[in-house]
Amino acid sequence: METKSETVDTIRRPVRGSQALPMTKGNPTLANSNTQVAAAPSAVVYCEGNFAQIDGKTANGLVRHSEAYRILSVIDSTYGGQDSGSVLDDKMNHIPVFGDLDAAVAHQAVVPDTLIYGMAPSTGRLSPADRGVVLQAIDLGMNIVSGLHEYLSYDAEIANAASERNVTIRDIRKPKPSKDLRLFDGSVAGVEALRIAVLGTDCAIGKRTTATVLARTLNAKGIKTVLVGTGQTGLMQGAKYGIAMDAVPPQFCCGELEGAIVAASEAEQPDVILIEGQGALSHPAFCTSAFILRGSQPDAVILQHAPKRAHRCDFPNMPMPAPASEIALIEAFADTKVIGVTLNHEGMSEAEITDTISAQSQKLGVPVTDALARPAAHLLAMVVAAYPGLPQRPSMAAT
Repeated sequence: METKSETVDTIRRPVRGSQALPMTKGNPTLANSNTQVAAAPSAVVYCEGNFAQIDGKTANGLVRHSEAYRILSVIDSTYGGQDSGSVLDDKMNHIPVFGDLDAAVAHQAVVPDTLIYGMAPSTGRLSPADRGVVLQAIDLGMNIVSGLHEYLSYDAEIANAASERNVTIRDIRKPKPSKDLRLFDGSVAGVEALRIAVLGTDCAIGKRTTATVLARTLNAKGIKTVLVGTGQTGLMQGAKYGIAMDAVPPQFCCGELEGAIVAASEAEQPDVILIEGQGALSHPAFCTSAFILRGSQPDAVILQHAPKRAHRCDFPNMPMPAPASEIALIEAFADTKVIGVTLNHEGMSEAEITDTISAQSQKLGVPVTDALARPAAHLLAMVVAAYPGLPQRPSMAAT
């Protein structure tokens, strides 16, 4: 039985279809803002056993930043009763964590609009326990949002339940048909905005978070900036332009990303276009960074690195690369330059962050900062130092 789910259309246009932003109540277009829009659908984020962990990166990102949904709470019995901001960043955000869906729903006056599956497991699939929670949410009349490689709208049990309850399944990674996909045509060369890709030395290392903080900071200084999303979390957060790149056939990855960038340029006329990175160029398990460099043709790259991470995520026998080797690889692979390095401070003390910033800046010869542990002005300075001619206008609403 068919559920209410469409495919994406990104050919020189904003994100549409399954990957598109949800409709707001009484207003089909979300305002550009870095705060949650009051009319946006309300949502509970399911992240059992993984909140504040690597596989919980979708939930982590949504409680830090969401334009498309009003995040009401997180489900993870490990931290039940705590504040999600305190757990994640040692700073209260007043989004509580509950032990189960019953508790999360009971906390609200009305049943929330949406259940978001907030995990990104390496399997890309739903566990039996998670399936039960999804079916429970559907039975309560909640729409479902999932970034899994396994499309829930194709699952007979879940699809039938959704149809019976007249709720929507939004499969973020479901692409449009191959016949509608776009090939690279070189039109990105005509984009006048400065293009900066935020890449990394590993997956799940904070590239999207750094890009989001940088976009907000540039916009606040009057440097009009658009962030193009390339993964499921960015699209859930409300990226107006982008694709779930790892769900697109390789032949079309560069063209689909190019189309999203051209669409952002034509519609928004920005000064800067930031491109969210995926994986790592040096990582043998992923090819997305290569497509991002080819499809976006970035003028510059900011590299995200976790100094205390001993090995790649899910690959204990694969040591992390040094920033210098990743920079050399990026600059050899593409006609671009790395203008700075940002840190993921997992496992680091405050003193270690300070010492690492100083040591790496001196060693690499580029600015180094931490998007979360240091003032956002340091990120701004990194970009302005590389491109001093960027226009800075009176403060404007962030995009």
